[in-house]
Formats: sequence, C-alpha cells, structure tokens
Amino acid sequence: MTLPVEQQMDVFRTRTVDLVSEKELAERLGRGKPLRIKYGCDPSAPDLHLGHTVPLDKLRQLQDLGHTIIFLVGDFTAMIGDPTGRSKTRVPLTSDAVTKNAETYTSQVSCVLDVNRVEIRFNSEWMNRMSVTELIRLASHQPVARMLERDDFKRRFQKGVSIAIHEFLYPLVQAYDSVALSADVEVGGTDQLFNLLLGREIQRAYGQEPQVVLTVPLLEGTDGLEKMSKSLGNAIGIRDAPEEMYGKTMSIPDALLARWIELLGRPEWNLGGSPGVLGTEPLNPRDLKAALARALVERFHGQAAAASAEQHFERVFREHRAPSDVQEVELQVADARGMPLVDALVAIGFAKTRSEARRLVAQGGVRSDEIRASDAEAYLPPGSHLVQAGRRRFARLHLRQRSR
Repeated sequence: MTLPVEQQMDVFRTRTVDLVSEKELAERLGRGKPLRIKYGCDPSAPDLHLGHTVPLDKLRQLQDLGHTIIFLVGDFTAMIGDPTGRSKTRVPLTSDAVTKNAETYTSQVSCVLDVNRVEIRFNSEWMNRMSVTELIRLASHQPVARMLERDDFKRRFQKGVSIAIHEFLYPLVQAYDSVALSADVEVGGTDQLFNLLLGREIQRAYGQEPQVVLTVPLLEGTDGLEKMSKSLGNAIGIRDAPEEMYGKTMSIPDALLARWIELLGRPEWNLGGSPGVLGTEPLNPRDLKAALARALVERFHGQAAAASAEQHFERVFREHRAPSDVQEVELQVADARGMPLVDALVAIGFAKTRSEARRLVAQGGVRSDEIRASDAEAYLPPGSHLVQAGRRRFARLHLRQRSR
C-alpha cells in the first residue's frame, strides 16, 4: 500500500511519543523509496511479553505501508546487559542462554508481524567480526561526559554506585547497529531515547544520514507501577497459557484499564472511545477487564482458547470452585495421622522447600478443602484433599496409609 506523504506521517505519529525529526521523516518519505525501519530486542528472556507488542504493533502499521522492517535480535548486546533503568551493573547472560532465548523470537514475532516480509538480523553478525582497533574507533566518538548525561548512569555516578566500563559499550554497540543496517528509522520505547539518539550521532560519525527516531509509550506491568518486565515479575508473556493470560489480565488495577486499552487495543476489538467503554455500551471495570482479557487471549491463542480461559476463570475465581483439570497426586504415608501440610506442599510441587511452604501458609495463600490454612505443621489425614496455593494452583491430593 502506497499513501501520500502526509497520510503516512499520520500513521507514524499515531501512538508515538517522540519523533526526531518530523521534517527529516517527511523528506525521506518524499523520495518514494521504502524506509529501512529498525527495532532491536535483546533475548534476555525466552518470551516476548505484551509490552513488546506496543512497538511491534507500530512496526506492523509501518510494514503495511510498504516499508522494510528489520527485527534485530541483540544476541551480542544481551551478553553485555542493557543498563537502561538499572541501579546497579546488570549480570551479562552467557552465550548459551542468549542463543536459547533467541531461538524462540522468530515464531513469537510472527504473532504480530508478517515474518515473510521481515529482515531478521543478529548483531553478532558484525560485532563478532569487529576488531579491537575498530571497537576503539567506535568508542572514540562518544565522550564520557555525554554518557554520564544518561539518567541511570548519572544517578549511579552521583550516588557512588559502580559503573563498569563494559556498560558504556551497550549504547555504543546499539548505535553502531544502525550503521551496520543503514537504518532510516529506529523504533523503541521511551526508555531507549538516549540510545536511539546516540545512533544518529554514530551514523553521522560514519558518514551516514542520521536515522529518524521514533519512540512509543512503555506499557505498565500488572502491578500498575513499573514498566512490564519479566525480571520484575509483572509481565504477561504472549506465549503464556490462555488461563494464565486471562487471569493475569483480570488482576490488573482498575486504574490501569484505560492505559492498557489505549496501548493494546486493536480496531477490530472496538476497544476505545471514552474511558470505560467497550464498543458502544458502558461497562463496569470488572466487565471491561474481562472483555480485554478475552480479546488478548483470542489474539494470541484463538477464539476457542479464549472461551475456555473465561470459563476457567469464572469457575475458579467467581464460583470459587476448582478447575475441571486439577492435577491428581497420590502419596503413601506411614503415619496414621497422615502428612504435615508443609510436607504435602513440597511433595505436590507448590513449594521447593519446607521454608517456602511455611511462608505460603503464613501469607494466607494456602487452602485445604476450601478452608484457609493457618498451621503449616497441621496434618492432613489419610483420604482425598483439595489443596490450593495462591489463586491458580490446585491439586487433588490422595493420601493412602501404607500397609504394615
């Protein structure tokens, strides 16, 4: 699809925070050639999450305009560790861990982008070949004072918190990626603005026309506080099981609803309009959240899975009944009293250690036969028991007394 420049500009502006600069973008679009649009993602975890779909949806819009999308897997930079937003040095990943995580990305990206029209690249292609001399040349283009203008580096420097030399390499390598790919545009979250702008500077230093920088909003995680991140435990992976995706969406704070609809909504869902509205009928927060959860599961797992996930949620969380597919665990006990609850939780797999099991009970997160447990050392007598840990984990425990 080819649109006039101004109509394409409107697409670029949609759900965009920074656009540096509109004039340069219009000039490039006016040349009538497809733009090379870069988006980088480090394989620091095996799964992409809903936060990644915000820039990926933007990329799909631009792909549909006929532009070339370059999905860059930062397998080299992942071994450095992105310092963005970090209050201390991030532990670099091993090469094996990076490779394992990266293997899953192509299939996951296909949930949003037409991968047949995506240029998938790995920055190890050029960084593994870069000599020490070339790396020193790259580092010479950026003064330390400029690096310390980054908010995270500035805070750590002012507080006397260690900054390792290799952390300065991360934004430099990310910037050089734009040189290696001859990027016309780079898309990223607002937290990447420094790195993306640095890409413009490094391209100039290497004699290239500087890329246009486009940032999109960051999606807050399920806690409603921090940006969505696997490491913060507030993420919903696009490969999460349907029941997990539905349940996690239902757990988000009501105050986050409008934001999630704004950033995750799709035209075909009719999610949008005035706050608290799905389509044309006003909904209360609980129903609106359910509609969003159903739409998200359907997007990534299909209509049947969405219907099943909704039924599962209603059964477990509204009717307080166990799911229909509870795991069955049979154990033999020598003691006529049965088995201490703390040992049962470990045996079922709800806790790794007895200490962790005690914490679960102390936090009020364990139920036995629908009664909240208060004593981790209490015995479960021989027989069958429905054991629940947290909101989503259930097991039917059958304790059989061992014959003498």
